[in-house]
Amino acid sequence: MSVLLFGVSHRSAPVSVLEQLSTDEADQAKIVEQVLQSSLVTEAMVLSTCNRVEVYAVVEAFHGGLSVIGQVLSEHSGMGLGDLTKYAYVRYAEAAVEHLFAVASGLDSAVVGEQQVLGQVRRAYATAEANQTVGRTLHELAQRALAVGKRVHTETGIDAAGASVVSVALGMADTRLGGLAGRSAVVIGAGAMGALSAKHLVRAGVERVHVVNRTLPRAKRLAHKIRDLGVTADAFPFDHLTPVLTDADVVVSCTGAISPVVSLADVHRGLAHGQEPKQLVICDLGMPRNVDPAVAGLPDVYVVDMDRIQREPSARAAASDTEAARAIVAAEVANYLAGQRMAEVTPTVTALRQRAADVVEAELLRLENRLPGLDPSQRDEVARTVRRVVDKLLHAPTVRVKQLASSPGGDSYAEALRELFELDPQAVEAVAGPEIPILTTDLDKSE
Repeated sequence: MSVLLFGVSHRSAPVSVLEQLSTDEADQAKIVEQVLQSSLVTEAMVLSTCNRVEVYAVVEAFHGGLSVIGQVLSEHSGMGLGDLTKYAYVRYAEAAVEHLFAVASGLDSAVVGEQQVLGQVRRAYATAEANQTVGRTLHELAQRALAVGKRVHTETGIDAAGASVVSVALGMADTRLGGLAGRSAVVIGAGAMGALSAKHLVRAGVERVHVVNRTLPRAKRLAHKIRDLGVTADAFPFDHLTPVLTDADVVVSCTGAISPVVSLADVHRGLAHGQEPKQLVICDLGMPRNVDPAVAGLPDVYVVDMDRIQREPSARAAASDTEAARAIVAAEVANYLAGQRMAEVTPTVTALRQRAADVVEAELLRLENRLPGLDPSQRDEVARTVRRVVDKLLHAPTVRVKQLASSPGGDSYAEALRELFELDPQAVEAVAGPEIPILTTDLDKSE
């Protein structure tokens, strides 16, 4: 069994396609449930961010597993399978491992080096674990990916500038407005991205922040945190959006809504009620888009969306840091794969040693039956001698086969061992042991 990845991201598809594929937690659970209905898939998890939807699955067969996942995502998005595959990418086995390590490291993000994706990988794994849809393979892969991501951010300067989708978007807003200091801002959405946006706005020196959210208590909690930072802030429900847009200079929208929450009419009325014409910058960080695309056609309105962010030079990390990060990922992929290959040969080595032990015990019993009067101390010495001989004969080949198994194509050595010693495949499977327990880690709690 191997890991299969089927994904669509900002690198392979336009925002309109990503919008069709966007998922919430309920959608993700349903996708995994449908994928696992196939006997070809034994484990699965979904990684969904503002610019990617990826399904990781452990499959019995490549083509069969690919067909299952493609069909499920086609049904979810409402796209024909042929249309979907135009924008999809597929990674299998080693390539799937390398891709997830790169994603967790921020190398595949719209803003290269951003750290938010590490938390998103962690949440994807935690959700799959809670729903019991990951086993040994995805457990080990996800845990290692989190460790690799943390190592990259610790050992390189890939995130030295603190770049994120939020910081890049607000940097573009700052340039467009000639500075954010003293401005009035609106944050739509009081989740993690909304809180991060508020933090960046305060740091940029805004004078007032209006927090708008579907549930007012949550908006009030975020507004309270902003006031603790020394900035005036208040909270409003969605039906007060138009009035708060009246004096806004910059708007950041980052909700999980499946349809636009900022309409053309909202912005038009908000600008019309303003005391004087002004420039308004709207940062649409939602996926699907939170802002009606028609808003970008209004005079004096500048919309910063994911397409613009991806083209922004500040979204790219320094070349030297990127190369250092890629070198770490490559080394970690090699180590992970070597470890996996060694783990695969271990049941064969264990079965061989068990087979040898059984032969020794059978021969000692035969000796005892043929020489019943043998002195106990002599019998014990014979037993120890026989076991030592067998251990010495097996030591070199079993150590060597583990070393050879860690190299590419090493699984053939385990197969050779099974053939040479006529090991029963069921015996090998039996000593492989139950799956390891699914454990959570505390590798990285930062967002």
